[in-house]
Amino acid sequence: MRNGLMAAGLMIASVTGAQAQDAEIRDTITRQFDAFKLDDFATAFSFASPDLQRFFQTPQNFGSMVTQGYPMVWRPAKVDYLELREENGTFWQKVQIVDDKGRVHYLEYRMQQTPKGWRIGAVQILDAPGAAV
Repeated sequence: MRNGLMAAGLMIASVTGAQAQDAEIRDTITRQFDAFKLDDFATAFSFASPDLQRFFQTPQNFGSMVTQGYPMVWRPAKVDYLELREENGTFWQKVQIVDDKGRVHYLEYRMQQTPKGWRIGAVQILDAPGAAV
């Protein structure tokens, strides 16, 4: 009985920790979307990982890349968070974005834990489910 209670307690703590992590990751991505909607590229840039910040060097360079290469991220009409997966210690958050023309896009955010919290290390556009290759 005692071992069963301890196991149940560990499972609850594990689930609670995973839910908190999931919420923190979603919050980071959401706050970046909010900054993009205001054209606040400095704040949006602050949610990028240190490696991305070094690569783009300035919020202006980062903003240009997003507005030109990821317009659905810059101006999403609707955002839905799908599954969060962990692969070899790396967390990937799948996101469904509907753009201002009603098109659906699927992206995956590679998340990186830093001393300042979760940061976005990369974003990749995925093929839509059922799309022919």
